[in-house]
Amino acid sequence: MNLPDLPLSGPLRRAFNAALLAAWVLPFTAAAPLTAQPFGTLEKAKLEVAADRTAYEPGSTARIAAVVTVEPEWHVNSNQPSDENFIPTVLQVEPPAGWPAPVISYPTGKLLTFSFWDQPLSVYQGEFLIIAELPIPSDTPRGPIRVQARLGYQACNDEVCLAPVDVDQEITLTIGPGGQAVNLLAFEPGASDESAEPVHGRPTRGLWSFLLLGLIGGLILNAMPCVLPVLSLKVFGLVRSAGEGRRSVTVGALATAAGILISFWALGLAAIVAKAAGNAAGWGVQFQNPLFVTALTVVILLFCLNLWGLFEIPLPQAMARFGSSGSREGVAGHFASGLFATLMATPCSAPFLGVAVGFALSQSAATILAVFTAVGIGMALPYLTLAAFPAAAGLLPKPGAWMDIFKGIMGFLLAGAAVWLLYVLAAQLSAERLAFVEGALLLLALFVWLRHRSATAGGKRLALIAILLAAGATLWLPAGAAKPQSSEVESAGLIDWIEFDSSRAEALVEEGKLVFVDVTADWCFTCKVNERLILNTEIVEDAFERRGVVMMRADWTNRSSEIADFLASFGRYGIPFYVLYRPGREPYVFSEVLTKSSLLEVLADSATESR
Repeated sequence: MNLPDLPLSGPLRRAFNAALLAAWVLPFTAAAPLTAQPFGTLEKAKLEVAADRTAYEPGSTARIAAVVTVEPEWHVNSNQPSDENFIPTVLQVEPPAGWPAPVISYPTGKLLTFSFWDQPLSVYQGEFLIIAELPIPSDTPRGPIRVQARLGYQACNDEVCLAPVDVDQEITLTIGPGGQAVNLLAFEPGASDESAEPVHGRPTRGLWSFLLLGLIGGLILNAMPCVLPVLSLKVFGLVRSAGEGRRSVTVGALATAAGILISFWALGLAAIVAKAAGNAAGWGVQFQNPLFVTALTVVILLFCLNLWGLFEIPLPQAMARFGSSGSREGVAGHFASGLFATLMATPCSAPFLGVAVGFALSQSAATILAVFTAVGIGMALPYLTLAAFPAAAGLLPKPGAWMDIFKGIMGFLLAGAAVWLLYVLAAQLSAERLAFVEGALLLLALFVWLRHRSATAGGKRLALIAILLAAGATLWLPAGAAKPQSSEVESAGLIDWIEFDSSRAEALVEEGKLVFVDVTADWCFTCKVNERLILNTEIVEDAFERRGVVMMRADWTNRSSEIADFLASFGRYGIPFYVLYRPGREPYVFSEVLTKSSLLEVLADSATESR
C-alpha cells in the first residue's frame, strides 16, 4: 500500500518533516548504547554470558557460560597464576538474595614464557570459557530472574602488565516449566578446557539459529491475513511505480523495506524499555491498550475513505518528488506503507516467530534488537528482492481503469479490518462506551464526506475543524477506560473450557490428568483461525473428550500479569500459545500454527504414557 495524498501545509508540514527525519535518525541514536562499547586502555578482554536452557524448574541447576575474548597480542592471568605476584582471573556470579553460592569451573591455563618474567606463567589467550553452576531454590517463584556476572582480570602483553579491571554483564534466567536446551556446544564436556578446539561464538550459535527463525517468521508474516490487505495495496502502488521506470520501482521497494525495518527497530526498543521497567513485553501486546486499538481504527477508517475517493492526502510537493520523477507518493509514501504493514502484522503470529521473539525477550538488549532486525529483514525480503531485480515488476499487470475498482475493493477489505478492531474493543470497553466510540467514528466519516462535498474554502475549513474534533473525541473516549474483568470463560464451540489457573493445572497433573492450556486474545487473529479450523472441530473435540483432557483457556485480551508470567515461564512473550501438561513428563509446547495431525499425535502419545 502506498500512502494516499494528505494536504500538509505550514506547521503540519514542518511537523511531518520533523517526524520523518526522527524516524530515520531514531534507530542510529537509540541503538548506540546497545552496541558493545570500545574498551579503554586497561580493558583488553570482552565478556559475554549465555545460559544452557530457555527456562528452569525450581530446584534445578542453571549453567551459565562466560565467554571471555582477549585482544590479540594480549593475555590475562589464569585463575591460578604461576606466581603470587600476579592477579588471577576471577568470575563472580551474584545470585538473588537467599540463593546458594554458585560453583565456578575455570579452564586450565597455558604455560608461556614472557620477556618480563624468567619463569613460565599460567595464562589465558584468545577466547576461553568459564562455567558457573547456579542451584535454584525449590521455592523460587516463576518469572524472570536477573543474575549479574563480573569478571576481574589483569591484562598483560610481552612487555607490560596493566592495572586490574572489572567487566560486568547481566543475564536473565526464566523460572518455569517447558525449558529447552540452547547453546549446547558451550556446555559440552571439555568445552571450557583451554586445550580444546577454539570455541569462538559458541554461546551465540544458538543466537544464529534464532535469527534464522526470525528471518523465516518475518517472511511468512507477509502471507498472514492481517497483512494481506496492506500487501495488496502495496502491489497496487508498485503497479503504478512500474509505469515510471525501474528506478522508481527500486526506490519505492527500498523505501518500503526501510519503513518495515525502522518499525521493527521501534518495536524492539519499546520491548527493551518495557522489560527494563519491569512491564510486560511481547509480540502484539499493544493491542491490549484500548486507546491504541481506537487510534488504529481511526487511521484505517481514514484510509478507507481515501480509497473510496472522499478525500486526498497529498504529501508536501518536494517530498512527493523525492526519490521518483512524477510519482504521486514518492519515498515518504512508500516508507509510510512499510510502517503501516508492520503495524497491521503485529496481531498475527507466523510459524517460528513466537520462538524467535520469545528467545529474544529473555536475553540482553542487543539480542532483542538483533532478533527484531532479523524479523524485519524477513518481512522486507520481498521488497529487497524487488529492489535487486526491478525488472520483475514487469510481471505485474499494466496500469488501467481496473485500478480504480481495485482501490474500492481494497477499501472494503480495510473496512473489514476496522470491524475486527471494533470487535476487539468490545472486550475492552463497556457496551455504552463502545457505542459512543462507534458514533464518533460515524461523525468523523460524515465530516470527511461534508468536506469532500463542500464547494467553498470556508466550508472546507469548518469541516476540517469538525474532523479534528471528532477524531479527538474518538481518542478521548477509551482513554483510562477498562471493561470489568469477568471471572468466567466463554465456552464457544464444541469444547467446554474452564478458566486457566496454573496451580490448579499442576494439581490436576499430579492426579494423573492431562491438561491443555490455550492462551488466546480477541485481538490475536492467528488464535481465532486456530480455534475455528483446529480446536473447534469434532475430531479434535472427540480426542480431548476420550482422553479426559482438562481444557483451560487464558484470555489475554486485556493485560494480565499472571498470564504474562505464565508465558515467560516457558520463554514465550507472544500468542497464540498452546501447552499440554502431561503426568510424569515435561509439558509439550505446540507451534503457534496448529495442525490437527500434530495435535492428535501428541495427544495419543501423551495418553498412552499417562496410563
